[in-house]
This record gives sequence, structure tokens and C-alpha cells, in this order.
Amino acid sequence: MRSEEGLPVMKRILLFFILAAVVMYLILLGNLWRNNFYWSSFYGQTSSVRGPSSNEASGVTQLPPTAVERRNALDTCLLKPAFESLLDVDKIYPFLCANDFIRVAEFHGSDKFELPYGIKRAEQFFRLALSKLQNCGLSNEDNSVACRRCVVVGNGGVLRNKTLGGKIDSYDVIIRMNNGPVIGYEEDVGRRTTFRLSYPESIFSDPIHYDPNTTVVIIVFKPRDLKWLWEILGGQKISAKGFWKKPALNLIYKSNQIRILDPSITRKTAYDWLHFPTRFPKKEKPKHPTTGLIAITLAFHICHEVHLAGFKYDFTDRNSSLHYYGNETMSQMMQSDYHDTV
Repeated sequence: MRSEEGLPVMKRILLFFILAAVVMYLILLGNLWRNNFYWSSFYGQTSSVRGPSSNEASGVTQLPPTAVERRNALDTCLLKPAFESLLDVDKIYPFLCANDFIRVAEFHGSDKFELPYGIKRAEQFFRLALSKLQNCGLSNEDNSVACRRCVVVGNGGVLRNKTLGGKIDSYDVIIRMNNGPVIGYEEDVGRRTTFRLSYPESIFSDPIHYDPNTTVVIIVFKPRDLKWLWEILGGQKISAKGFWKKPALNLIYKSNQIRILDPSITRKTAYDWLHFPTRFPKKEKPKHPTTGLIAITLAFHICHEVHLAGFKYDFTDRNSSLHYYGNETMSQMMQSDYHDTV
């Protein structure tokens, strides 16, 4: 008799678990649908750009097909980037290509800005320089890891005697900048370099620093930089006129290792991150982002996970090392306002 009274209770318990399972299934199904919709809309299935730099108002609504393919190639990782909240607009494919750089510039609004943040009035210089390059992919083979763990390695003296070389080399992508050497400092900074950001005044010219596995990314600040690249790749005589410091007069890298950074990456660093004014007072010298900050912005566009090394400076000790190489001290940085943006 007692078991017969308990039967309805067992049925109610069983019914409860069945209903709970159905509810959980529906919730899970709804989440999966939303996530799939989110990823398809954020990664390449929509041509609109969100945020203040949106191009919808200008009538530009679609990237060239090849540019869409390149941008989609950045997003083969199914995991949500941890830094996504820092990006207000769709990811930008970072390197310019000869066949569609004009249309890409129009899409991102770079046709409305002069250098260093756009291509306006420098289109012919971009066309000449890009005509000398053989590749605009992320790598020469374009077989990069889907979910990229990246480290941006600064040149700060904090790296001295830290023996971080092995840790740095463990990342999928290693980004360095300017002429921070690897040879002789492997124990502290590692051996590998995936991307090295430079400009004519800061690029290596000594063959001892040549690395066949490095892609050199040229940051263009002025039309003369593009003319320099066109001349040096064409074997022409290089004029040092128009540079703030003597540029490289020979290039140790092959043309298929060279890329030109999309100015919109630099513009995003200047306006969205540093909140620089679009116009400086006439008596004030315009500021531009440091190579290090531009490198970090680049990493946020091509990497799923971004780490930093070598960006800390000891401002309390004027005699501490400025870089992990050389003999410069912090006193020399304090005399310059260029790195106030760091």
C-alpha cells in the first residue's frame, strides 16, 4: 500500500526532471543560435562598419572580394577574443595590397586623411611602392595558426637579465619594432621574429640582422617613405633628403618579406586609443603614436591573445637602462616628449 502511494510522487519527480531537461535544451539551443549569428555577422558576413568611423554614411558598403577574403582569413579562430571590447569597429586587414588598396582606403575612410593616417594625395606613391612588393599576406605562405597567441616585444631596459627568451619564443607570433636586435640578446629576448615594424630611419641595414623568417612591416609617415621603398627595391640611388635621420641606404630583406601597414591601423592608435586631436594648434608640433603602440594595435587585429614584454621603464632612476641593448639611459627619454604617448 505504501509503494502504491509513492508511485504518483515518483511520476511527479520524473516529470519534473523531464521538463527541466527540455528547458535546458531550449536554452542551450537559443545560445548556440545567438552565438552562430554573432560570429557570422561580426566576421566577414556584413560589410558595414560600426562606430564613429563607419562608412555607411559615405555610401561605401562593400569591400572588394579579395579584401573580404583576406579579412576573413584573420578569423578562423572560433574562440571569442579577450580584447574584443577594445575594438569599436570591424577588424581591419593590416597590410595594403596593390590590386585593391584604393577601394580598401575608401571603405575605411583613409582616402579622407593625408599621411600618416591615410592615403590622400599620396595615392601614386603608394601605387609605386606596392608595385615592387610580391606579397601582402600575413606570411609568405599565409598558413598562420588559427588562434594566434602573440607577444609584442618592446625594447625597454626592463628585459635585461630577465632570461625571458625561451618564454618569448614559445608564442605563435612574435612582434618586434625598429632596430631592437636579437643577435647577442637571445637569452633575454628570444630568437624568433614574426613581424618587425619599422620605417626608413629605423630599419636594419646590417646583414648580420637578416632573418629569412621575418616579415618587415613598413609604417608610412610621409610620402618620402614610400618613394624610399620604391627606390631601394628598384636598386636606385637613395637620397637622404626629407628624413629626420639618415635612412637605410640598402635593404637586407627580400621584397617578398616586405609589407606596408594600412594607415588606418595607425589612425586607430592615434584617435581611438590616444585620443589625439585631429588638428594641433599651429605653434604645437603634431604628435604621432610610437611604433610600440602601433605594434600593439596591429596585434589586436591579427591575434586572439596578446601579451606584452619590454614596455616598462623606470622613470625614478635617470641612470637606468633605456633599452635592453646599448648604453642609453632613461635621462635621454626624459629629454624627449616623443614617448609621452606611451
